[in-house]
Amino acid sequence: MSGKNEDKQKKKITSRQVVALAGVILLAALYLVTLAVAIFDQDSSGKLFQACLVGTIAIPLLIWVYIWMYGKLRGKHTMADLDLGGKSQEQSTTDNRPQ
Repeated sequence: MSGKNEDKQKKKITSRQVVALAGVILLAALYLVTLAVAIFDQDSSGKLFQACLVGTIAIPLLIWVYIWMYGKLRGKHTMADLDLGGKSQEQSTTDNRPQ
């Protein structure tokens, strides 16, 4: 049993996990600050709400781009790669050639 516990403790945290966790924390902080400003009715609440809306789209998009580029630079398949119906990019281009 101690072997399984040691394996769990030795699990390496990847840079993709760190970036994803930072994105989650950043989004949560953005939402909490926006909520607090809206509750206290500050003058800047409208601009902060707009920033929150932009961040809701931009932060996950930037994380996806990072994961995709990481996979391309390392030559690895990542969750950010587009799946073309279960075919790899090379297979799909050869299947579409005229006979």
